[in-house]
Order: sequence, then C-alpha cells, then structure tokens
Amino acid sequence: MSHHHQSLSGSRYELHLTRDGADEVKAHHFYAIQPGDLEEEEDRDEDMVGYVHSWEVGSTVDGPGLRFVAFLSGCLLRCQYCHNPDTWHKLNGRPVTLGRSLHEIAKYAQVLKASHGGITLSGGEPMVQKAFMMQVFRRCKALGLHTCVDTAGRLGARLSDDDLMQIDLNLLDIKSGDPAIYEKVTRHPLQPTLDYARRLSELGRPVWVRFVLAPGLTDAWDNVEKVADIAAGIRSLERVEILRFHQMGRDKWHRLGLDYTLENVEPPAPELTERVRAQFRSRGLTVY
Repeated sequence: MSHHHQSLSGSRYELHLTRDGADEVKAHHFYAIQPGDLEEEEDRDEDMVGYVHSWEVGSTVDGPGLRFVAFLSGCLLRCQYCHNPDTWHKLNGRPVTLGRSLHEIAKYAQVLKASHGGITLSGGEPMVQKAFMMQVFRRCKALGLHTCVDTAGRLGARLSDDDLMQIDLNLLDIKSGDPAIYEKVTRHPLQPTLDYARRLSELGRPVWVRFVLAPGLTDAWDNVEKVADIAAGIRSLERVEILRFHQMGRDKWHRLGLDYTLENVEPPAPELTERVRAQFRSRGLTVY
C-alpha cells in the first residue's frame, strides 16, 4: 500500500507503531534514544519526508482559533507522564512528504484564517525534525497562516534567530523549575529550555508557558515558584496554562511494555490546582 493513501487524520490518543519504528526499537530498550532520532535532515523540496503520528483539524487547545495540528514523531525527553510514548521515536511516525502535508493544510487555509487560527506543529518534539518543521512553517507563512510550535525547548539551539521569526507563537512546555526534578521527570537537563526561553524573550517572540501539574512529582511549592519565576522573566509571555495531570497515557505505556511509574497518581485536586494558579498569578501573570 502506498504511503500516499494512508489517512493521517485521527486522534493524538491512538497508538501507532509502524514496522520501521518497531524494528528500530526491537533490538533496544524503548527508552533508548535511537540513531534516527538524532540525525538532522537536509533542507530539500516537496519530496522531503517528515514523520507524522497523526493530524487533527479543529483543535482549539493548541493555540488561538481553530488549528490544524500535526503531531510529528521523535522526542528525546522521556517524561514520566507522557501520554504519547509512541511518538518518542521518529521512525515510528508515518512518512509523509512536505508536498502532501502542505496540500492537506491548504484545504483548510481559509477556514483557519477566518477563525483567527492556524497551524500548530506538536509531537513528540517537532524540533527533532527541525528542517521539515521549518519548511512547513515558512510555506504556511506564505499562505498567510498563523504558525505555532508546541515544544519543550530542549533542542532550541537548532533554530536560528531567523527560524524563530517564522514562528508566531511558542507553546513552551516547562516541565519543572528545579533542575533535579526536571531531570527526574524527563531524564534531561533543564538548562537548554531556560536558554531557549531567554532567546524568545530577547527576540520578543510570543510565548504561552505550559506546566503539567502532576501530584507528587511537580507540585512542590518551591518547584512551582521556580517555574513561575522563569515564566515571569519572559518579556514576551502572553499567558500560562496549567495542564492537570491525567491518566490518558497509561494504556499506551502498558501496550508498549513500559513500566508506568504514575500508575496510582490521581489528577490534582481542585485546591492544589488553585494554589498553583495563585502562585503564577501572584506575579501578575495571566493564568488558564
């Protein structure tokens, strides 16, 4: 079956395992970072291939207005609460050409513009596929579409300042403000995200900070204070979104044979969520 005819519309909550992706990780622990997740593609033309988990049209939670949201595969972080571990490895996405992606987006361009929406690249971590991501963004800007990336900022150094000018909004996921807790949550250092946040601030690029509130993991008063301090230091920050931990990823971890450490963690109680919102509001920030 030609890749061209596979439907990529669907839900971010569906589990996808491609043959290439399964073969690549069979010989390794699923947690390991695969060679395919590290290589950078060269800039190419319409035939340039990106790896996509799925796309959804009509989302209103991934930036302003109605959004065309493409979930790219590949991520270096291993967040304990990740609800899409099937997007960790790039080759576990379905190959789709730049041309086909843009053809799909163009179908909705008018309705996206009419709703003051646009395109959001999410993941995974879109910056794993930096060259593909930037080709999509540059061409969407040419269509007059608002561009948005949902990123943890870990690979922000891959983007030039000119790249950053093509991205109208960064949904910046700051998983923790304390470096030790950040490493516990993600298995990665916090510093690259701080560096990226500072660049966005200095260039005046709009930012919405997102923080996943996971009881017993990221909810400590001091940790939240540190995230709030980081957010308050971003001059171009427009809002903070508190995302309440949920168990929607649990089944995927089980089906992938992974040990889900948050098995017995409940979503945060309303009082806890309110306390955390207040910590951000105390700095004069707009909180959702």
